Amino acid sequence: MHTFGLIFLAALLLTVAARLWLSARHATHVLAHRNAVPAQFADVITLEAHQRAADYTGAKTRFAMLSIVVEAAIALIFTFGGGLQALHELTAAWFEPGILRGLALIGGVALVTMVIDIPFSLYRTFVIEERYGFNKVTVKLFWIDFIKGLAVGAALGLPLIAAVLWLMERMGEWWWFYAWLTLMGYMLFVQAIAPTWIMPIFNKFSPLQDDVLQKRVEALLQRCGFKVKGLMVMNGSLRSSHGNAFFTGFGKTKRIVFFDTLLSRLEPQEVEAVLAHELGHFKLKHVIKGIIQSFIITLGFLWLLGWVLDKPWFYEGLGVTTPSTAMALVLFSIVVPVFTFLFQPLSAMISRKHEFEADAFAAQYTPAADLITALVKLYKDNASTLTPDPLHSAVYDSHPPATTRIARLQQAGAR
Repeated sequence: MHTFGLIFLAALLLTVAARLWLSARHATHVLAHRNAVPAQFADVITLEAHQRAADYTGAKTRFAMLSIVVEAAIALIFTFGGGLQALHELTAAWFEPGILRGLALIGGVALVTMVIDIPFSLYRTFVIEERYGFNKVTVKLFWIDFIKGLAVGAALGLPLIAAVLWLMERMGEWWWFYAWLTLMGYMLFVQAIAPTWIMPIFNKFSPLQDDVLQKRVEALLQRCGFKVKGLMVMNGSLRSSHGNAFFTGFGKTKRIVFFDTLLSRLEPQEVEAVLAHELGHFKLKHVIKGIIQSFIITLGFLWLLGWVLDKPWFYEGLGVTTPSTAMALVLFSIVVPVFTFLFQPLSAMISRKHEFEADAFAAQYTPAADLITALVKLYKDNASTLTPDPLHSAVYDSHPPATTRIARLQQAGAR
């Protein structure tokens, strides 16, 4: 086996082992604390609710462990198992060399992974989410969403991939920079049209009708000096009983979107506090920083892809004997997650830092007690574990552990 192939195989096995070990730690830790509600929450979370959250977390974690193994197996089959080479030979028999053949290869890989993922999606939706009372999706709606997602993905993705392949083949050694400009412009374009063109394909959006809440929200926006195009309610209850709120769009197209499930569970002052937290992310430039960070990372990855594009060892080491621009894209998408796993804790740490900052911002414009009661309700209703494994949380969690987050807010409230 080629040296690079050995390096990739070792990195893949180490990454899989680390992910499985972290998941096992998490499941064991949650189970060990299943029979005792943390003292901080003893007055507001019942033992029954705490145990339900533990069981739900355990079920999701065990399922995630299976997914980790399957993902690794797919990567091995595609590379050392000759899967990508076989797909190349199949598409080469149908299409002449060029962009169309490249699209067929990439589409073939996407189709195989999508078919493999379908049973996992079905089990996740109709077994795990159903068992714990979260699923509202019917079988019919599941397949309607699947077809819509496939159509939207093809409509948005195929032209972009075709453009990148064209740049790779026609723009010389600086293709990666032109591809980066194309990708960044495309991403901003999709974000701009998503609120009005893409999201309504899957969900129904209607103006907020609650006059009391609307006045609270408008007053909060005025205090924070924040302008939005509209206050919308999304029919999230069509698919799940989980609740959420988020911003969509940017610039003058920004909209605040509330899940109907969130509004049905929280009091107006609690919704206002949750919204203040989301406003904090915007006012503290977390969204802009995230976009800039993604721009920089994408530029780095495209430069790296440009470097390995003409290196025979990159293809030979991964079981491919016929290099091409499309094959390089596919191989790179398989290789990168394996070698970037080490950066996962850093990404999670930055995200948790931003969450603390957004909480502190919310506590300046709304009572911290309102955000605390809102979070406790959401932890309970969403069956979020209050006792995650500390190491697993440090590696993966984008939000701080409940106990730490509530403690910080209580300190802010005291101040």
